[in-house]
Amino acid sequence: MGCDGTGRTRVPAGPAVGGIASVLVAAVCLRPALTAVGPVLELIGADTGLSNTMLGLLSALPLLAFAAVSPLVSGPARRLGIERTVAWALAVLAVGAAVRLLPGLPALFAGTVAAGAGIAVGNVLIPVVVRRDHPARVALMTGMYSATLGAAAALASGVSLPLARLPGGWRWSLGVWAVPAAAAAVVWSRRTRRLEPPIPPADPAADPPADPPAGRAQHAAVARRPVWRSATAWRLTAVMGLQSTTFYVLVAWLPSIATSRGASAALGGWYLFTYQVVGILAGLAVPAALARAGTPATGVLVSLPLAVSSLGLVAAPAALPVWVVLAGTSAGSSLVYALTRISLAARTSTEATRLSGMAQSLGYLLAAAGPVAAGWLRDSTGSWTPALLLVAALAITQAAASTGRTALD
Repeated sequence: MGCDGTGRTRVPAGPAVGGIASVLVAAVCLRPALTAVGPVLELIGADTGLSNTMLGLLSALPLLAFAAVSPLVSGPARRLGIERTVAWALAVLAVGAAVRLLPGLPALFAGTVAAGAGIAVGNVLIPVVVRRDHPARVALMTGMYSATLGAAAALASGVSLPLARLPGGWRWSLGVWAVPAAAAAVVWSRRTRRLEPPIPPADPAADPPADPPAGRAQHAAVARRPVWRSATAWRLTAVMGLQSTTFYVLVAWLPSIATSRGASAALGGWYLFTYQVVGILAGLAVPAALARAGTPATGVLVSLPLAVSSLGLVAAPAALPVWVVLAGTSAGSSLVYALTRISLAARTSTEATRLSGMAQSLGYLLAAAGPVAAGWLRDSTGSWTPALLLVAALAITQAAASTGRTALD
């Protein structure tokens, strides 16, 4: 260890591959606690007597936790550092997943909220780590991160129902995801890198930094500018929220939609698996699309296939596999697109944290309404058609929101 010339201690940075691996290890844990629920929702309903509306609320609880926790993340990150904050978040996620093993609805709902709170912190901070540690490869690293998210989410969807058939039932299929989260918490608690202390509050009595005056003024202007007053930030928040809404509607209800079209319960879970695996591959193509087509065109390109697939599920349900693949293509690429735009729009790590917190807080607040609204529409009408039409309308709105400036104004 050594000093950086200001008295602060530096911890030697580990190999770059270690930093990438820790990001991917965290990514493995940030979706299974959510996507394992959809394939067993009908089992949960049969066991607990919950209506579709209440099952939709269960699916939405993590998103409500995202909305509540995301704007608060910058405080712990400043005090503890990003690495320690992520480690604690993964530990909370592990505890929340484990609590769902306990009998009773209070444990199910409380564990779901705790898991959502832990995931929310990772959602905000991991993209900041990517931007901070890999500034020249933001799109590539975001694609790798998103692909890992998708792979873990797809795996959880595919194995959730088979696990639910083991002696522990559906609680076991939800609680087992505490294991990788606990392992990831250990990895992040041991991660070593150069410690960068948080930016302290302005102190008029303190000595000014060694930056040139022009550089100091520019940095101060950026640091003071509230992201909430930026039209670009609001557009990015809309993109994040709309793609999250449609994703979680289908994560919660695609197996049920598939069974209503004649598929078995097991096949419905594998349709959800396919939806997410296709999204992984589509997400990896987003950096090339951004380079070739530009930001607004890519936003339209990744959004509209979901509108087509949702309408296809209404008009031609016999082609269900085709519509699942098309929807997955849109979902995976839309997530990478949204995260990449958020990372590239910010000019500093502090601004990136604030923008990410805003986009994910308000975005997931919008997304939380999706599964509940879809469940309510199904209960009210006896059909999945209104919910699918809602998904199509949201996808079209997402395409419109993707246009505009790239950097914050």
